[in-house]
Amino acid sequence: MRIKKTLAGAALATLALTALGACGSDSDDSSTKSEGDSPKTADIRVWLNGADTPQEARDWLKSTFEDENPGSTLTIEEQQWDGLVEKLTTALSSESETPDVVEIGNTQAPTFTSAGAFADLTDQLATLGGDDLLPGFVDGATVDGKTYAVPYYAGSKYVFYRTDLLEKAGLSVPTTMSEFVDTAIALKQANPKPANFSGFWFPGQDWRNGVAFVWDAGGDLATEDGGEWTGALESPESVAGLETAQKLFTEASGAAKDGNEADPQTPFCAGEVGMMSAPGWVMGLLNDPKTGCPDLAKKVGVFALPGTDGQPAPVLLGGSDIAVAAKSPNQELAQKAVALMLSDDYQTIMAQNGLTPAKNSLTSLLGDDAFAQATIAAASNAKLTPAAPGWATVEGSRVLEDLFSAIAQGGDVAELAAKADEQMNPQLNG
Repeated sequence: MRIKKTLAGAALATLALTALGACGSDSDDSSTKSEGDSPKTADIRVWLNGADTPQEARDWLKSTFEDENPGSTLTIEEQQWDGLVEKLTTALSSESETPDVVEIGNTQAPTFTSAGAFADLTDQLATLGGDDLLPGFVDGATVDGKTYAVPYYAGSKYVFYRTDLLEKAGLSVPTTMSEFVDTAIALKQANPKPANFSGFWFPGQDWRNGVAFVWDAGGDLATEDGGEWTGALESPESVAGLETAQKLFTEASGAAKDGNEADPQTPFCAGEVGMMSAPGWVMGLLNDPKTGCPDLAKKVGVFALPGTDGQPAPVLLGGSDIAVAAKSPNQELAQKAVALMLSDDYQTIMAQNGLTPAKNSLTSLLGDDAFAQATIAAASNAKLTPAAPGWATVEGSRVLEDLFSAIAQGGDVAELAAKADEQMNPQLNG
């Protein structure tokens, strides 16, 4: 399962915030109709991205919606992830062009929710699933106590490991964070060749895996107080988590200190990896006879990254949200479409096709093999990036890549964290 693309640059983030700010600033405009103003029948346009949503689910949504709303139709329009933010920025600003329901990557959602592009779904939360919905997704789409998007499906990262190498080194699957760090170091020491072998593959720019160590130590990337967001990396808890990351960088990883986490199957298939943290869909890459290493993939086991308390550590959760466009003139019908997409019937189809469902109560439908269990365990305590209005700008500035790369190269953690906070602070609030 793919982790949804984040915004690629500060300029793009600024474009999204500026253009959509106008959309959010005219909430009293007559073009945004209340439920009572919604037409009784309409063609509801639903934007779904890529091919992740199975055809069975699409067919069920269209037929069920049209059966339950005589005279109305539902049209699914598939969008591509590349260029999605620009396209949404334009479409969501215009009532005449806006889709009614949109899928959006979970790390992209805060930019649009903060800009007022989505309708308030707070009153519908209870009927949509309430506490059964993946909490990290709900939190990431909530601004000032109001929720503007709901989870669609998720994809969790977990640890892939070479079962043969652990056995050869006399090591067991770790059950706590300290055991995980010790196991990663021991794996590297037990495999001196190749020289770039990683007990835990951890490229220097990989903040998306690195943040798990910050969260596990009780720290955070940024925090909000009275509506104002500030960087939190220099807190004692965050520094402690970053120091754990540095220990892994310097003692357990042979990956490039200035490298990124792209294409993890390449070093794995080259025999350079003992353990790595990656989304579940990477298993498909390992088994691909053209791009992977099916024979080596037979020696792969998985487990959820363990936390300090022995429970799964908080990992960055990928996936998608769904939302109703604020400019849609069909608010009531759009909400009915969203309700169907979060229904048990629809989410069951998603789960049976390997997608982590939006509801915790349905995760058992993923199966009971090791990969399903690791997915469920990882999702149980997963988190999202801060719901700060300017988070896209933070990502675009690459401050986190620079921070973790400098830490990987042995820099002073506390000083680097304080510098990163200083850089983020003017960006976080948009």
